[in-house]
Parts: sequence; C-alpha cells; structure tokens
Amino acid sequence: MEISINPTLLTQHPELKIGIIHYTKIVVAESPQMIKGRMQLYQENLFLEMQELPVTQREGIAEWRQIWKKLGADPNRYRHSAESLMRRISKQNYLTPIHSGVDLNNFFSLQYEMPIGLYDVAQIKGFVTIDLGHDEIGYEGLNGRFNTLENILYSRDEVGAFGSPFVDSKRTAVTEETTDALHIFYFRPSLTNDAANELLASAGKMFNQIHGGHYQIAIISNDVPSITL
Repeated sequence: MEISINPTLLTQHPELKIGIIHYTKIVVAESPQMIKGRMQLYQENLFLEMQELPVTQREGIAEWRQIWKKLGADPNRYRHSAESLMRRISKQNYLTPIHSGVDLNNFFSLQYEMPIGLYDVAQIKGFVTIDLGHDEIGYEGLNGRFNTLENILYSRDEVGAFGSPFVDSKRTAVTEETTDALHIFYFRPSLTNDAANELLASAGKMFNQIHGGHYQIAIISNDVPSITL
C-alpha cells in the first residue's frame, strides 16, 4: 500500500506530520474487560481534570485548533475528532464500548490528544493520498450525515475521500469482519520525530496485543512524503 501527502500541501504547510500503522491478520471483537475498565477509568479521570483545565486549554487540543485555523477551517464550527471526544467526556457523556478496534482508537485519541482514524484496508482501493479538502469533497460520515471537507485535511483512495481528522466515512469503517486495518495519526507539528516514532511503536504494540496479527509503522512528512507498506 502506497501512502503519500500531496506535495502542494506540504509546500504550504511543511510542518505537517502523519503517522501510519498498517495491521494485517488482526481479529476485531468485543473489547476485553481490561480495555473497557481502563477506558471507563480514563474518562472519569479526564472529566475531573477538565474541571480545572477546560477542553480548549489542553495542550494537544489547543494545538490542533491552531492547525485548523491555519488550514482555513473554523475550529468552532468543525471540531476535530479528539476535541469532540473530549467535549463529550467533559459533560460526563462517556463513550460506550463498540468493539476493540474503535474502543482502542478512541483511547489513543484521548490519551495523545490528537485526531486518529482507523480504516478497513479491504475497503480502500489503490494508493492513499493525504490532501486538503475543498467544497466539492465529502462523504457520508459515521455521524450519520454528509460531511463537506472544505479546508480540512482528508484521506482519499482511487474511489474518493474516506477519512479525515474531523469525521470518518462509513465506507471504510472498521467492523468485526476487518482483518487488515490502516491507522492514521494526525500528529501535532510540535511533536519531534523521535517522540512520534515512540508513540507509534507504543500504540502499535498495544493494538497488536489485543488484536494479534502483524503491524508496520511509518511517518510521512516533508522529509519523507511517500511510503509503501
């Protein structure tokens, strides 16, 4: 699988850095009780923390709001997925378990304070490109409506757009039938390459412990704009 960032986007925003994990031969199922318990406790602790430190003042959330503005989108109208999750928890509207893939993806997004997408590779056709959307780019999202991705980062394959830091599409959603998956981490630009690699290695190891199979990690950025996994 070839994954790249549009060179024009990198010319305008050379600070962008995207983490990739490609999983093969995984088994997605109901989350183990350990994951459910850890996720519940983590959300309860986050709720208490946010009584002192509001969502938009958290380091990762604030940095991604700035990226949103720099790309030309309104962070108050189109909140990135990590902020949306945090806001739910700040209202004690805790996330309920769905399955091991989604549950772990949400946990990573909360823990690292960044948008992260998880996609079913069987539903992705051909090469993948990260680009900046316009008013004619969009898809039916997991939020149950058609989402236009103007001035929002998005992923596309040969069929069209399928993911973004805003909301992901139904077309490539991971289910309990998924055996190969693609994880896309929208890193904060302030994260060093070493820290980004350590984060990917840690996330990949934890995902692998729950789902089995194999995985490869990579980072695409201005230094390495295209990779093959």
